[in-house]
Amino acid sequence: MNKFRNGFLCGALGCTGMILALTLLLQMTGHIDLSAVVIKSNEEISTKQRIEKKANTIKEYIDEFFLDDIDMVRLEDSIYKGIVDGLGDEYAAYYSADEYADIMEKTSGKYYGIGAYVKQDSQTGAITVVNPMANGPAEKAGIKAGDIIYAVEGTEITGKDLSSVLALIKGEKGTKVTLKILRSGEADYLDIGVIREEIEEDTVSYRMLNKEIGYLQVTGFEEVTTKQFSEGLEALEKQNMKGLVLDLRDNGGGLLKTAVEMLDRMLPEGLVVYTEDSKGQGEKYYAEDDTQINVPVAILVNGNSASASEVFSGAMQDEEKAVLVGTKTFGKGIVQTIFDLKDGSALKMTTSKYYTPKGRNIHGTGLEPDITVELDRESLNKKDSNGEWLPDNQMERAMEYLESEI
Repeated sequence: MNKFRNGFLCGALGCTGMILALTLLLQMTGHIDLSAVVIKSNEEISTKQRIEKKANTIKEYIDEFFLDDIDMVRLEDSIYKGIVDGLGDEYAAYYSADEYADIMEKTSGKYYGIGAYVKQDSQTGAITVVNPMANGPAEKAGIKAGDIIYAVEGTEITGKDLSSVLALIKGEKGTKVTLKILRSGEADYLDIGVIREEIEEDTVSYRMLNKEIGYLQVTGFEEVTTKQFSEGLEALEKQNMKGLVLDLRDNGGGLLKTAVEMLDRMLPEGLVVYTEDSKGQGEKYYAEDDTQINVPVAILVNGNSASASEVFSGAMQDEEKAVLVGTKTFGKGIVQTIFDLKDGSALKMTTSKYYTPKGRNIHGTGLEPDITVELDRESLNKKDSNGEWLPDNQMERAMEYLESEI
């Protein structure tokens, strides 16, 4: 049986008081010795002694009676996650090196893979291709919407965790991954090899709704979004757009930096958002040039529009550059910071509140729309006789507003 390793690193995380005590304690790689901890009060001394005694007792029981070998990596990660969980911050997290690498890949909006959107059936566990990206490697190799991915490189993946499956599909640029595909109408499985390429997530889509009104949807605030957003606006402006519907419904946010960069494209020079931490200190973020949108804007929002979506919408509303149409936003007016640790892992926790240019913090309350419209779900996913998507009722109300302003 694996036992806990003897000894641990005293003071390695450079914290003091209770946080350091808990950190050293919960490593549990030997008998607990908190002699290195800085103690500032009698209450902390009592807490230290109680925790040290109980932790050593737990360790002794584990060493004596635990049936299986101890996975030390899993144990260590669980300890760190437990410390962070104890903060009571629902947005705080400890990420192992692998988890953090995956998160950074997602926020960058770029990865090496096959370029296909997939979904997993909650009942059967089957993973189905929703849509291959246009001109992406999956489409080039012959992958089609509706294909069921049965295996990756010979490993059956039905019912496996979707994130784990995506990790199998991704890989180094230029390498091949072989997928075993079940396709409707085919008598047998298809083995399709796909060459991995750099994939850039499509976080922005746009089109003209009519001859005067443009539509631009943003699904996330990632590193690639600023460029895609600017390109979308430029394309609509070249089509003589006279009003813009900007859709942030169900956009849960992303990078504050991206929201600020997008606001720089929309607003004249000036403050767009500021933050304040527990010490009353913070950062101010500005639009840095005079480039701005010169047409009326209606921003579609709902209860899932959160975080960076609210930073963007709140600034546009404060500066009277847009009206909000839809329903009240989520109400996440706090900022999380990720701290890189030396071993490739990371700590995320809430570090500040953010405020709109007029000093509003909407945490727990959300942004109220200027024009309240509940979504009529029967108006969704309808097409005209030419196969073009028709606006839903919230989009129609936004268009009515814009037509009155043009």
